[in-house]
Amino acid sequence: MAGYIAKRLLLMIPTLLGIMLVNFVIVQFAPGGPIDQIIEQMVSGGSGGVSTRATGMSADIGASSLNDSSRNPASRGLDPEILADLEKQFGFDKPVHERFLNMLYNYMTLDFGESYFQDRPVVDLVIERLPISISLGLWSMLLIYTISLPLGVRKAVKDGTRFDIWTSALLFIGYAVPGFLFAILLIILFAGGSYFDWFPLRGIVSDGWGDMSLFDQIIDYFWHLALPITALTIGGFATLTMLTKNSFLEEISKQFVLTARSKGMSERRVMYGHVFRNAMLIVIAGFPAALIGILFTGSMLIEVIFSLEGIGLLGFEAVLTRDYPIMFGTLFVFTLIGLVLQLIGDITYTLIDPRIDFESRD
Repeated sequence: MAGYIAKRLLLMIPTLLGIMLVNFVIVQFAPGGPIDQIIEQMVSGGSGGVSTRATGMSADIGASSLNDSSRNPASRGLDPEILADLEKQFGFDKPVHERFLNMLYNYMTLDFGESYFQDRPVVDLVIERLPISISLGLWSMLLIYTISLPLGVRKAVKDGTRFDIWTSALLFIGYAVPGFLFAILLIILFAGGSYFDWFPLRGIVSDGWGDMSLFDQIIDYFWHLALPITALTIGGFATLTMLTKNSFLEEISKQFVLTARSKGMSERRVMYGHVFRNAMLIVIAGFPAALIGILFTGSMLIEVIFSLEGIGLLGFEAVLTRDYPIMFGTLFVFTLIGLVLQLIGDITYTLIDPRIDFESRD
């Protein structure tokens, strides 16, 4: 097993390189880079903000150098010297291959650069935002698996009964409605929207959280996460529950189950002592993808709605502003976490079913 783990760890290097290269090439052809963002602010007369932080020049300097934008649509009439300074400051004066190699060299030392528009190192931003996304993802996955696995087993045992039919209908309704709509509904009902004011509307902790006792801090933390986690988990039950049910139904019809029952074993021991191991393999296979989806895509709108400054929101804002250091930094973190989780999923395979030996297949 150690040899297989070593091979997978080594394979992560070219995988990361390939993903970074593809996205780097795509970004080079995407319109509306950071320089265009600054030029747009200068043309529109914006003061401070992005242009001031990124270039150190006030909007007045940019505005004074603007000519009729129709003369030069590419630069919006910006003085060529200022345009050259912007390209130099953002590193766009260097060849494309040199910029990519410099980025890879810096990433080897986990130096993701500094945000174009926030004047902070990307590493600090990721470290600051990542715990919020991890909190949403882990607690949501824990709740989903805690409910879906027993429910899926129960539906397999009661296949075709009223319980199975009604729970399937409820699951499909929850799956069909997007999570952000559930979030809005929860806000209206329980966060002071129109009815009850039981839960906070925004943030992950209250003001003065550091002055609370440990018990009060825990209660306040989960009080703020109650609605976001509920919104994330409502739509996540269906897939895992039906996957668990179908996996158990497939295993229940096999010969070893009939043999176990003929020996007088209880139904509980048959289901959880024999069927569970085989049925859980396909469920575990989808765990890394499900966790990554909740961590960095599914939680993005939830973070926006509940004003939770997680890494999903950070990456979304970086795409809007073309903040390339944050875009590639978060992409690197997403990819690395996904690869590690996939490896953990493979290791879990062998723990549940020792007959599986990945190393012998290489």
